[in-house]
Amino acid sequence: MTTPIIEKLYFSPVKSLSFSYSPKLIVKKKIGIKNDRIFAFTRLIDRPKADNYEKNPKDRNLNFFLTLKNSPFLNKYNFDYKSNELSLLLDNQLIKKISLDKRDNFKILSQELIDREKITKYIPYLIHNINFPFFDTMPHNTISLINMSSIKDFEKKTNRKIEHERFRGNVYVKNIDPWIEFKWINQEISINGCLFKVLNKITRCVATNLIPNSETADINLLKMLRETYGHINMGIYLKPLNDGDINVEDIIKQN
Repeated sequence: MTTPIIEKLYFSPVKSLSFSYSPKLIVKKKIGIKNDRIFAFTRLIDRPKADNYEKNPKDRNLNFFLTLKNSPFLNKYNFDYKSNELSLLLDNQLIKKISLDKRDNFKILSQELIDREKITKYIPYLIHNINFPFFDTMPHNTISLINMSSIKDFEKKTNRKIEHERFRGNVYVKNIDPWIEFKWINQEISINGCLFKVLNKITRCVATNLIPNSETADINLLKMLRETYGHINMGIYLKPLNDGDINVEDIIKQN
């Protein structure tokens, strides 16, 4: 295996609440994937602080966002973002759809989560920023790449199925040896004319324990990684250096 090829592409319009397949993704310099993590729900903070988090990425604290780590119930939901509309789904069935033309509509989705999950300790404010998305690497904007061969090697050594969706990556790559992606760190790669700086390994959290599309944890993935490899990493972060687009079956070149 010598020529890395993109096998799957995903973006997540709403942080921790969505995971959408796409055959093509638009890459924006200094931003990341277009429409990726451009919405988020806050927790345990008031409206003024939520408004500040929306506008100022340097002030953001991950502890005050709804994530699968602190709110695993989110994993059973999904969001669809199309044509200035945001839709909440459960089991692939539409629950609620709002137009983004009116900011007041954001409250509708917040209230839906409150009602369904009986949230009483805080209001989950929905916030939105297309230029400074809500990545785990905030205030830095990144794209995540996962080597499918690394997942398969992990499966083989642990003798169990490990769904790639657990890692919520943007770019899934095939046709290279397991873990070779870690050797790309501090180098540049190109995909269909898009240049990326490979920043570092992705350290995983307990959210990977959850069965895809479920709030149930069925494994201790971090323990399995540590016992198998001596680390809890899967995937690498990329920094986009120019604008462009990437597609399924595109070749990845090392510069």
